[in-house]
Amino acid sequence: MTVLQAISEALVSPAFPWKSVVIGVTVAQFAFETYLSFRQYRVLARKQLPDVLVDEIDKETFEKSQEYSKAKIKFSVVSDVFSLLQNYALVKFNMLPRLWHAGQAVARKLLPAKYMAVSPVAQSLWFLFALSNLSTLLGLPVSYYSHFVLEEKFNFNKLTIKLWVMDMVKGNLLGYALGGPILYVFLKIFDHFETDFLWYICLFFLVMQVLAMTLVPVFIMPLFNKFTPLEDGELKQSIEKLAKNVHFPLDKIFIIDGSKRSSHSNAYFTGLPFTSKRIVLFDTLVNGSSVDEITAVLAHEIGHWQKNHVLNLLVINQLNLLFIFKLFTSVYRNESLYNAFGFFVSGGTAPGQQLASTQVVTQSFPIIIGFMLYNDLLTPFECTLQFFLSLMQRAQEYQADAYAKTLGYAKNLCRALIDLQIKNLSTMSVDTWYSSYHFSHPTLAERLTALDYVSEKKKA
Repeated sequence: MTVLQAISEALVSPAFPWKSVVIGVTVAQFAFETYLSFRQYRVLARKQLPDVLVDEIDKETFEKSQEYSKAKIKFSVVSDVFSLLQNYALVKFNMLPRLWHAGQAVARKLLPAKYMAVSPVAQSLWFLFALSNLSTLLGLPVSYYSHFVLEEKFNFNKLTIKLWVMDMVKGNLLGYALGGPILYVFLKIFDHFETDFLWYICLFFLVMQVLAMTLVPVFIMPLFNKFTPLEDGELKQSIEKLAKNVHFPLDKIFIIDGSKRSSHSNAYFTGLPFTSKRIVLFDTLVNGSSVDEITAVLAHEIGHWQKNHVLNLLVINQLNLLFIFKLFTSVYRNESLYNAFGFFVSGGTAPGQQLASTQVVTQSFPIIIGFMLYNDLLTPFECTLQFFLSLMQRAQEYQADAYAKTLGYAKNLCRALIDLQIKNLSTMSVDTWYSSYHFSHPTLAERLTALDYVSEKKKA
């Protein structure tokens, strides 16, 4: 017997400790990310700015930025502990079958008996309905603290309780209206094609990504924010001139009322790689930056388009999905995995003659359960992948900065980045490991150095 055969037999054995493996992987991820947070927190104790920022950031701003970063690190660790306890309880106390039963109970109350759906796909959707509502309730304290304590303390929060509640209600309703049909098709692909689903699933996700990039900015985002066309004036003329010079397919320019939720600033463009684009500017950016600085920021964003970064990410996401679902084909029909968590396929062996509340008999393999458990087992791969994705995204940011520099916007881009750093109190001191794992953008000091920035104060 080969080693691979021995491993395969062990994995399908009823005695294989799947619960212990899932808990172990979850704890290992928590320990690893907490260690990175500890490293970053230790770096935040530094009292000295990076050399390139010494003449740009005053001591008071630097100290406030350090305190803000420390507060976010503490909060992330506490919320991670809370999440770890939830995941542990979900596994240890067989909460998945309980939620499966809860979903069916909700269905019986909401639907007349003659309309009560009992198909495996419908059962999975009701399970997800129960799970998502539980997740929303459990996430309320974390969300409240994040907005109304942490962000409020540093004067970033602009949310009211009413708007916070309305955002959650809208988000959940959209989740039911859009997520339900998407999940239905996702599960039906598995149900219909069984073992031959790989390419259909990948095609489905490709279509979903394209539709999301096309429809979300136009129909979904306006439900949460007001998009106002940029008025004629110096700023609009500057942006349109830039777009015309580099043949950027600009369609419309909008200002979004981001200030009603936060005082943080941002700018981005939307649209598929080969279609016209919409530029979106946060009102906080427009009101707090000069025309030249805003144009320089957009030159950076256009650099992403010119370098095909959006298309590259789309391709990488598809390859990642192909790899993930290819591996999933080898485990999703593993009965011992489902049995360990209280799910028994019809015709299989269920313990005892009467099922407990922590046991479920299903007509077929509950794919959504299998995928959730598989996702937990995939954690080591996802953590490793995150390092490479962050590395690639940081490289793309450097490329976009370099593109803006070739257009003559280096000085204004540096000025804009410094202003945004000050206004957003972004982290100025970073641990290499922590930033390599968590940061999709280089630090301000790294970007200024790459742009060969020299402070005007030093020149003087």
